[in-house]
Amino acid sequence: MAKQRDERREKKEVWDGVIEGMPLFAKELIAGGVAGGFAKSAVAPLERIKILFQTRQAEYRSLGLIGSFTKIAKTEGTLGFFRGNGASVARIVPYAALHYMAYEEYRRWIIDGIPGVGKGPILDLVAGSFAGGTAVLFTYPLDLVRTKLAYQVVGSQKLNIQGLVTGEQVYKGIKDCFSKTYKEAGIKGLYRGVAPSLYGIFPYAGLKFYFYETMKSHVPKERKNDITIKLACGSVAGLLGQTFTYPLDVVRRQMQVQRLSASNSHEMKGTADTLVMILRTHGWKQLFSGLSLNYLKVVPSVAIGFTVYDMMKAYLRVPSRDDAVVEVVTSNRDSQSSTLHS
Repeated sequence: MAKQRDERREKKEVWDGVIEGMPLFAKELIAGGVAGGFAKSAVAPLERIKILFQTRQAEYRSLGLIGSFTKIAKTEGTLGFFRGNGASVARIVPYAALHYMAYEEYRRWIIDGIPGVGKGPILDLVAGSFAGGTAVLFTYPLDLVRTKLAYQVVGSQKLNIQGLVTGEQVYKGIKDCFSKTYKEAGIKGLYRGVAPSLYGIFPYAGLKFYFYETMKSHVPKERKNDITIKLACGSVAGLLGQTFTYPLDVVRRQMQVQRLSASNSHEMKGTADTLVMILRTHGWKQLFSGLSLNYLKVVPSVAIGFTVYDMMKAYLRVPSRDDAVVEVVTSNRDSQSSTLHS
């Protein structure tokens, strides 16, 4: 027993040493990645339905939420609800890791590089916007693959491309989808629809942090560390940010799957053309198709994301945001001072 305790103590000391020696940005990357993976998997069924609502409105929108769930369960089974989730998690882990870390880094860089800048919501708006854009550019091909895989429906009458028999899958998995997409259109094909993604993520990511920090500023000091308060503020911020930018998300999905959609009789060349086509063919309401379902998805997703992120930061001993800023600024000033005196 004593030997086992000593071994556990030694392992704990080794792990403590690893954590203490880990750079701050690495801790933020890990915490953000784990949080993103857990949150995305928890809402995968709703995400699948939302994508089908956005891209296969004739088949699924008329069925409604319950009818769509029933159809997928009958035709594809339980695993059908998680079709494309592997690509989704593969995308969201690096995306969330980069998003959280980049936000914290941009925030510290702005505070350190611009003397006198305030620590108000505008700082969070700018840092959040640039962090969102950075994360999208690095992970967009994975989002494209996730959407194409989720778009496929077993037994669908719409999925009949270049003589393929009904029900045959166009892509067998993540690797196959990457390979075929790259062969069809090269790097440009892997980034199809990235323009509306950037148009949407800059305001969405910025507004999300802006609303979150603004609401937190009105919370009594003694309750600022209350996890339920953080989750409530984050959920509302996510809902508000999503509402303002959701039409661009619909345009992006349509651009991503247009090669697979037999309903597109003419080619959509870009964001503006796609937007016009949606308005002419389906009306302005199609730009908000799946939004109510997205609300159901955002609340638990944000709640789980914030909870796991906070737990991981505590486990990895990440200092509070203001403490981290003071630490980085002090370190930089000490470095500059040493340089001047040497």
